[in-house]
Amino acid sequence: MFGFYRFASVCPTLKVADTAYNTDEIIRCAVEAIKNDAAFVVFPELCITGYTCSDLFHQELLLKKSLESLSKIAKAFAESDAVIAVGLPLWMFGCLYNCAAFLQHGKLVAVTPKIHLPNQREFYEKRHFSSGRDLLRGASAGNAAAAVMCPVEGFGDVPVTNFFTVKGSDVRVGVELCEDLWTAVPPSGELALAGANVIVNLSASDALVGKCDYRRNLVLNQSARCMAAYVYASAGVHESTTDMVFSGHLMIAENGSMVAENAQFNRESEIIYADVDVERLNMQRLSEGSFQDFDSRSVYARAASFDSLRPLDKLQYRFVSPTPFVPGNIETRDKSSTEIFNIQCAGLAKRLEASHSARAVIGLSGGLDSTLALLVVAETFKLLKLPAKEILSLTMPGFGTTKRTRNNAVTLAELLGVELRTVDIQKTCLQHFEDIGHDPKKLDVTYENVQARERTQILMDIANSEGGIVIGTGDLSEIALGWSTYNADHMSMYAVNCDIPKTLVRHIVDWYADHSGTELKAVLKDILDTPVSPELLPADSNGRIAQKTESILGAYEIHDFYLYHFAKYGATPEKLLFLAKYAFAGKFSDEELKKALTVFVRRFFTQQFKRSCIPDGPKVGTISLSPRADWRMPSDASFEDWMN
Repeated sequence: MFGFYRFASVCPTLKVADTAYNTDEIIRCAVEAIKNDAAFVVFPELCITGYTCSDLFHQELLLKKSLESLSKIAKAFAESDAVIAVGLPLWMFGCLYNCAAFLQHGKLVAVTPKIHLPNQREFYEKRHFSSGRDLLRGASAGNAAAAVMCPVEGFGDVPVTNFFTVKGSDVRVGVELCEDLWTAVPPSGELALAGANVIVNLSASDALVGKCDYRRNLVLNQSARCMAAYVYASAGVHESTTDMVFSGHLMIAENGSMVAENAQFNRESEIIYADVDVERLNMQRLSEGSFQDFDSRSVYARAASFDSLRPLDKLQYRFVSPTPFVPGNIETRDKSSTEIFNIQCAGLAKRLEASHSARAVIGLSGGLDSTLALLVVAETFKLLKLPAKEILSLTMPGFGTTKRTRNNAVTLAELLGVELRTVDIQKTCLQHFEDIGHDPKKLDVTYENVQARERTQILMDIANSEGGIVIGTGDLSEIALGWSTYNADHMSMYAVNCDIPKTLVRHIVDWYADHSGTELKAVLKDILDTPVSPELLPADSNGRIAQKTESILGAYEIHDFYLYHFAKYGATPEKLLFLAKYAFAGKFSDEELKKALTVFVRRFFTQQFKRSCIPDGPKVGTISLSPRADWRMPSDASFEDWMN
């Protein structure tokens, strides 16, 4: 369902050159993985014999026993639709190859010979094996686009390939063996360009000081470059220790993120699992031009095909973050917040210099967005060595302004040392109601928008008179939902928060507070605790905020979650709801999630006209809704298909 498939990476215990023992353990581990709903099970390089057999690979008996083991493993899973990938030495066309064998339904679907053979220091593979480069290119058949067929005892003629399709599925599998990943041009690059969205690597990588981190970085970076899942299984501690020790490193990465990894050096057989989102990988590739420019015909010509892969309908081995825009730990939080803040400041600094502006003008409400914007402006002025007094902040109390937000705005301005002016807009708005014939007792959209447009007019006119520019405060969540008044808070001369969703705004303000002095920290924490509101409707009888945005729209946490998966991966509404139920289990009810999804879809489509003419602002993350760069969409597109 929704393109999820469970992959397993296995490091079994083994005895070097004892194929019978190794085969039984491989079968036992595969049975366990399949019982746990794994659709694809990957074992280490040469796991049937052990990687460290050395010159025993030239013994006919070992090669014969390896084939018998392969046949036994295949028969053990004749009734299973899972794919089993195991490593063994294979004698083909008069040469010995280090191969990965792929089994399904009791058949040998294909074999993949290793291309790059390490032959330095502790490795001596060229003594025993030949490179499979020519076989994979079809050179022996005289046609670079043809697949080579090889007779394998007990299985008949099987394809020699490192590329697999899956019948009735968008899954494409590419194969590497150990050293193939470590080369300057790994085969997985070409395979990914041809469509492989899962790369499996059967490996035997020894343990050296510092090598674990390097190996992990290779897997992470290659999965990111290939926009693919990368399933890595390496030999363990029961290999020969004559000259090397192996750690049994198991990893499953997805597009640059590690989704499963073991602790290594385990003396028992070990299995890790990951629920890979292949649909998400495919959708992301649609927007990447490099994946559209490759002629994949020769790769497909040598492809073998699996009958099927069993999709998942329930996630178990996948963490779906409820706050995908927000870093998950304090160390990452500090680093990412600093970087985002620096991007905002650098963008504003350039705009101030280019516009020859003497001042920055900002409307200060005492809410989250204007608070972050003012912090950015203050730091930018420090960067440019300009006095803080040249920052002009304005509080413009209206019919819904509360004492709490007003006091926080004043305190914040005083602590940052910026100029603060107050312009009460109530009298002007009442006059405007009279001018346009609107009853001020009618608390409708006109009542609200008159206040918002009056504030923007004041900001723009004062900026003109002071030789400054108006700094926009609206965030990415508001831009996505169109939660702004057209030609009011929707408009500015530079929008520093335009690429930062509400959940991340909160996160950055909290980070800034934790690194501030006592007084500034106190006011920032109170702002964080204040309900999000435009304060355009009168306060309640106790003078508290009555108009709470999240009571109207639904929680911003949910909307940001939908925005992330919709804009970045093109997830359908059904998949958005499926993921949200998993991510927010126990926090929001299904009804709340469905209601928020309806609001999100409807507003995202109907409010595009506002995004089509938003001001400039710095991009800070992978998701942006700028009409000039990241998101081009007709303002009158229908949302009906997304609502059904």
